[in-house]
Amino acid sequence: MMKHLLFTASLLLLNLLCAPALPAKEYTPEEVPMVHLQNKTRYVSNPDHILSDKAVAVMDTTLYALEQQTGIQVLAVVVERIAGGDCFEFAYQLGRSNGVGQKGKDNGLVILLVTGERCIQFATGYGLEGVLPDALCKRIQERHMNPFFAKDNWDEGMVAGIRAVRQVLANEEGTPTPIEENSDNAPLLIALLLCFIGVPALMWFTIRQRRKCPKCRQYKLRQISSRTVSRIGTTRTVETVYRCAHCGYVHRVVERKDDNDIGHRGGNGGPFMGGPFIGGFGGGHGGGGFSGGSFGGGDFGGGGAGSKF
Repeated sequence: MMKHLLFTASLLLLNLLCAPALPAKEYTPEEVPMVHLQNKTRYVSNPDHILSDKAVAVMDTTLYALEQQTGIQVLAVVVERIAGGDCFEFAYQLGRSNGVGQKGKDNGLVILLVTGERCIQFATGYGLEGVLPDALCKRIQERHMNPFFAKDNWDEGMVAGIRAVRQVLANEEGTPTPIEENSDNAPLLIALLLCFIGVPALMWFTIRQRRKCPKCRQYKLRQISSRTVSRIGTTRTVETVYRCAHCGYVHRVVERKDDNDIGHRGGNGGPFMGGPFIGGFGGGHGGGGFSGGSFGGGDFGGGGAGSKF
């Protein structure tokens, strides 16, 4: 009897060891757990347990402090697989459908790590693009995150990236030293004036032009959808649809985008259309229990950057 039990147990153990591993779950944006809605101090969705509990705690603490200090909401998601494999579109849909960020300020940020696709993607609400432009998103990934990700060190890469993002968004790098009178720093003063006056003015003008309806000429265009219609290698064909809130005119823009470009965006339609300044309106609102947090209904317009490692 004992020999029979040992033989049966050995067979069961052998079957367990030799059985093929189950494929990782492929998440859709709707299936990603929104932990912030159950606990207002949590911002990191880690359903596959890729990150350690310690790393998640550090990130949650950092992002909670950032929201308390600035009002900026960040959703960080780490999974192994996503349906469709399009990291940009997935991150954009996470931000838009959950309404990450404050309504009217559109100051939401989604950070998506997909280990199976070996991609890191930032998606910004267009209200953040002045302080966190695409090139800076890319730089944070390449300097602070990708060196760790290339070695499958997910914890250190995500923690370093989150800290770098907070440093930028909370303006913790310090302020420029005041320029003394009668000094030879006139070129520096001019450069600072261009940065703090000229660039915001140009951004305001660009935002206004991108909202202009081709039919009624009113500044009422609103993005209503953005989707990838085809993909060849790293090149995607994206269709973005806009509707004028004044006359109802529907404008469609189809263009090709390279995922490896630094200025990777969704829904751009030439110099006066699309881009990060026309958000995905109608962002969702979340609600939790007594200790739950909520997202504010922020809009997303395709800003951000992604990279492979």
